[in-house]
Amino acid sequence: MNWLLLAQVEGSEVGGSAWQMMKQGGPMVWVLLLVSAVAATIFLERLLNYRRVQINTTEFIAGIRANLKNNYNIVELVAICDATPGPVARMTKMGILNREQSREQLRELLDDNKRIEVARLEKRLNMLGTIAQVAPLLGLLGTVLGFIRIFRGVWPELPVGILPSISEGRLAGGIWEGLICMALGLAIAIPCYIAFNYLVGRKNDLAVDIDKISSEILNIITHEMPPSKSAGSTKPRVARKAVSMSGNK
Repeated sequence: MNWLLLAQVEGSEVGGSAWQMMKQGGPMVWVLLLVSAVAATIFLERLLNYRRVQINTTEFIAGIRANLKNNYNIVELVAICDATPGPVARMTKMGILNREQSREQLRELLDDNKRIEVARLEKRLNMLGTIAQVAPLLGLLGTVLGFIRIFRGVWPELPVGILPSISEGRLAGGIWEGLICMALGLAIAIPCYIAFNYLVGRKNDLAVDIDKISSEILNIITHEMPPSKSAGSTKPRVARKAVSMSGNK
């Protein structure tokens, strides 16, 4: 029981000392804490978004092919794409709705949409990478400000030729403030850099899926999907018109 009370007291002392340490770090500590909150928000938002849009591309393509072989229901295909989140389903829907285009035109549309989807995946990633690079610099700025506070007001108060004497408390306080800022900046930058690289890897995996679906949907529409009724009915209509014109002549 005494050990438990001792552990609780030590835990409260550590928490209190950590808070006191933050308060002794100067104004840059609050800037660094704000930057860390922004970085955590970006990481969680991107992580949840990547998990939401990640689907099994192979199963999705298999479902599209099964629908084409069984009943060829365009409305059902579009409904499947609408119900499936992510760039893969959006690109598939775009390809189905533009199936009347030629192969080259459809390829250009898919390439343009692929660039849009990749840019959407990269949204706010640069901000997280910037925070990983800027956080140590902010800590260094806090260190410089701490040393400025040590020597502030010392030189103007002394006559020329007299060396200043700085109290031990003032010297220790300025150095302590600078060390806290530098340590906090590094403590923020290291996890941000790890999180940035992790999210870039997840984004690259999704970009591979986008490339895969782009080629797959192009082959499905141009080779496996039968021509639509409207496209098939235009040619006989034009042929009948040509025959009637030749008969009139």
